[in-house]
Amino acid sequence: MTVRVGQPAPDLTVQAYDRTKDGTDQQFKPVKLSDFRGKWVCLYFYPLDFTFVCPTEIVAFNKALGEFADRNCVVLTASTDSVYSHKGWCDSHNELKGMKHLMLADTTHKLSESFGVLKEDQGIAYRGTFLIDPQGVVRWTSVNDLAVGRNVEEVLRVLDALQTDKLCPCNWHKGEKTLN
Repeated sequence: MTVRVGQPAPDLTVQAYDRTKDGTDQQFKPVKLSDFRGKWVCLYFYPLDFTFVCPTEIVAFNKALGEFADRNCVVLTASTDSVYSHKGWCDSHNELKGMKHLMLADTTHKLSESFGVLKEDQGIAYRGTFLIDPQGVVRWTSVNDLAVGRNVEEVLRVLDALQTDKLCPCNWHKGEKTLN
């Protein structure tokens, strides 16, 4: 079953590559979304390691980690690659050596499938982005085709809007007037 906005996020356990310290304390560990209850979660899927658009997105999210943290939001990324592929890619790609958020390895495709982003004929994920509230409920989703990278600033804008619990008009930004 594919999760929808307003429904609880699937709570599957997947292996993750954790390079979050200083790059020297790397490890593989099991992770599930409920591990982050009490915080917002931004989960974004990308198609494959060792590709061209994907590192631009990962670097952009990585640069914005402080902004997400200021909003009590943890950033996680996932693809259908293994933790070993994630590690190899981060070790070999200069811009990914500073990776500071968990990379989930959806090798069974169950996570991608449950979030509705699995491109079954290729066994890879579309560029899906999900904002999950502190209670584990999916509050926003956006899915891009394989060739089009996403906009991290828009993800932050939507997160800000969701955190107001108010009606936010088109193009609303943090600090602007809401509709109620």
